[in-house]
Amino acid sequence: MFVDLAQLLYLSSGILFILALRGLSSPRSARRGNAMGMAGMAIAILTTLASAPSDSLGGWGLVILGLALGGGIGAVVARRVAMTAMPQLIAAFHSGVGLAAVCVAAAALYAPQAFGIGIPGHIDVGSLVEMSIGLGIGGITFTGSVIAFAKLNGNMSGTPIMLPNRHVINAALLASLIVLIVIFILTQAHIVFWLIVIAALALGVLMIIPIGGADMPVVVSMLNSYSGWAAAGIGFTLGNLALIITGALVGSSGAILSYIMCAAMNRSFVAVILGGFGGETGVTTGAAADARPVKQGAAEDAAFIMKNAGQVIIVPGYGMAVAQAQHALREMGDRLKEEGVQVRYAIHPVAGRMPGHMNVLLAEANVPYDDVFELDDINAEFGQADVAFVIGANDVTNPAAKTDRGSPIFGMPILEVEKAKTVLFLKRGMGSGYAGVENPLFFKDNTMMLFGDAKKMVEQILKAL
Repeated sequence: MFVDLAQLLYLSSGILFILALRGLSSPRSARRGNAMGMAGMAIAILTTLASAPSDSLGGWGLVILGLALGGGIGAVVARRVAMTAMPQLIAAFHSGVGLAAVCVAAAALYAPQAFGIGIPGHIDVGSLVEMSIGLGIGGITFTGSVIAFAKLNGNMSGTPIMLPNRHVINAALLASLIVLIVIFILTQAHIVFWLIVIAALALGVLMIIPIGGADMPVVVSMLNSYSGWAAAGIGFTLGNLALIITGALVGSSGAILSYIMCAAMNRSFVAVILGGFGGETGVTTGAAADARPVKQGAAEDAAFIMKNAGQVIIVPGYGMAVAQAQHALREMGDRLKEEGVQVRYAIHPVAGRMPGHMNVLLAEANVPYDDVFELDDINAEFGQADVAFVIGANDVTNPAAKTDRGSPIFGMPILEVEKAKTVLFLKRGMGSGYAGVENPLFFKDNTMMLFGDAKKMVEQILKAL
């Protein structure tokens, strides 16, 4: 009777997760979506606690200990991690999901009777298939996410690390992983299980190290999808309906988002899955062009130009995130509106270091949702805009993506800010963006460079206004 009730409660939490995902599809309903997700997770946790054996420390005691440790770490992380570090935090979360999948699979291997999938040495074939899939994807997700975290956090270079014959090596590892899974299902040998773990961990590393830093938003989304499928596979092993539903939601939504972002960058989704994404072409620095003159302005110049403009389109990028300039930017936008200027915000799908990075920051600063537009909705408006105010969005505004066939970002749809009458480009210096590609927009006649910290410069412009 209680088992049926537990399954019903898990199903209810799964439904709440589905409603949460629907709510998160729009900024207006995001709070409601978060609340539903939290309620679903609370139901799942309480149901798991109620299902735990109460006759030993290995039941209630360990579950509560794990809950306290996880909740405590989560609370500390949530309070300490800045919004700018959110991409690497998400990568770290993905690694945790992958590691959990590996640990649950190992537990099921050594104590299958506790999971109701057989006895040691004689596990059900269906459970072996589910366990193996969760194990393989979990291992890839764990090490891949660790490498992504290291690249995003600056612990290792964001430059692609190109191993010779990397595609051959990856293909051989993937084939070996499949063969090992088949052997494990047939033999249930523990040594084969751990060979699967080693192959999956190695494949996760080798898939991510060739990926350039500019392509990290797609990598984060892709690893998000992997973590979901790993969770779903382990959900089948545990017979946990909530975990199966949640894993499928995360896996499918992550895959769809990865595909959308690949289209936004004119990349191949297959290339992402196979690894080596973003590393097919060399990175050009354009150092020789640094000596070319640029038109440099001050905060007072920018304030005068924007105050006398009819339309201003603000293009935020990672530079805004690093400087935490979103609140000052919103105040500047409000001040311009008071002067009768039409102010809108243009968001590129891969601006920042993770999907939706700029949208989250603008929402945090209470920028009206109706003022924020995606690339496809606003790109045609730059030709009529008096000013395009670019704040740290380097690669996603780079005209080389349309003209330079040798550029690593060639073919990537960009925000066509160069069509505006005046481009005000705010950044610290003349350095290239995350992709390592020089931006010819800096040297155009209608571009004025504003050098300095993004937040301080915007505050100075606001003061001048």
